[in-house]
Amino acid sequence: QVQLVESGGGLVQTGGSLRLSCAASGPTFSVYAMGWFRQVPGKDRECVAAISRSGGRTYYVDSVKGRFTISRDDAKNTVYLQMNSLNPEDTAVYYCAADVRRRSGSYSTEFGEYDYWGQGTQVTVSS
Repeated sequence: QVQLVESGGGLVQTGGSLRLSCAASGPTFSVYAMGWFRQVPGKDRECVAAISRSGGRTYYVDSVKGRFTISRDDAKNTVYLQMNSLNPEDTAVYYCAADVRRRSGSYSTEFGEYDYWGQGTQVTVSS
């Protein structure tokens, strides 16, 4: 069983920054591919960033490229999402997720391929 706990959400003005953190339980965090998703009411959960088990491969949805950075610190069992130049369209509940079954050095952007989820953290960007 893997537990994920997000932190770092909040209210920020347009153009501001936030850093989300996701702390994972368990001794084998380094072998998990990790993802950050977001969801707004009435829409599907969207993968905004993902990172492979080695950290060598990353993915960003087009709308956040150049503004968001995903990273991981395996010594701390933590994955981060640095979000810069935020705009109101980034307002959502953000979730981190762990893909514990993936054995290759890749990642997934598919909701159904992630095995464990955090409780979510609200990010609100005011105009």
